[in-house]
Amino acid sequence: MKLADSHCHLNYKGVEEMQGDVLARARSAGVVAMLNISTRESEWDAVIATAERESDVWATVGIHPHEADQHPHIDTTKLIERTQNPRVVGIGESGLDYYYDHSDRVRQQISFRAHLAACRETGLPIVVHTRDAEEDTAAILRDELGKGAFPGVLHCFTGSAELARIAIDLGFYISISGIVTFKNAQALQAVARDLPQDRLLIETDAPFLAPVPHRGRPGEPAFVADTCRFLATLRGEDADALADATRINFHTLFSKTLA
Repeated sequence: MKLADSHCHLNYKGVEEMQGDVLARARSAGVVAMLNISTRESEWDAVIATAERESDVWATVGIHPHEADQHPHIDTTKLIERTQNPRVVGIGESGLDYYYDHSDRVRQQISFRAHLAACRETGLPIVVHTRDAEEDTAAILRDELGKGAFPGVLHCFTGSAELARIAIDLGFYISISGIVTFKNAQALQAVARDLPQDRLLIETDAPFLAPVPHRGRPGEPAFVADTCRFLATLRGEDADALADATRINFHTLFSKTLA
């Protein structure tokens, strides 16, 4: 299999301390592309530096909704400035998280819209985090897309079939993480089974959400192979073919990776 891990955090604790070994295991497992995601301004330099050093790693710049209160100064202009780096291929992760409410909801929405405006101006994809905020996420995406098109992905998808349908109708991709392998994930499995293959990505969200059979361990990009095999069985597809399709989808969405 030749795989793309469309969302991982290579500079997070639990991965960064052994980043060289983590990358070696990923490559041995067939991972040929990894997207290193940022969540706060203080990690942008390190996230980008990893992508500059490793030819199969790319980076995003963004502010996670949990961090929105702490980053009122991060606006569309600041995001666009950092996307000039050739290794920065997307914007995010950004979005809405009403489950934890670590940041004020209005502040989350303002930050989300600033990220979407940066995507519209640069043409880069948005990496969307959404939890317990489906209605507002869909409404903001529709509103911002009405001002001009931009691509994107709903990462680590755990939402409803309706949200998946809306996202696909808007031209977005859906990324499935190791959560789909969990015993209590029947609802997600039902959604994942029916997603169109040409709108599907696979991710680890490492160091979080290690799939079966790695539960209880820090996640790492190598584990995207386990999620791919599970997902292929779930969908009645060949694992190698699904790996190829989702890798092609990754490069189609994050087209700057092909430059």
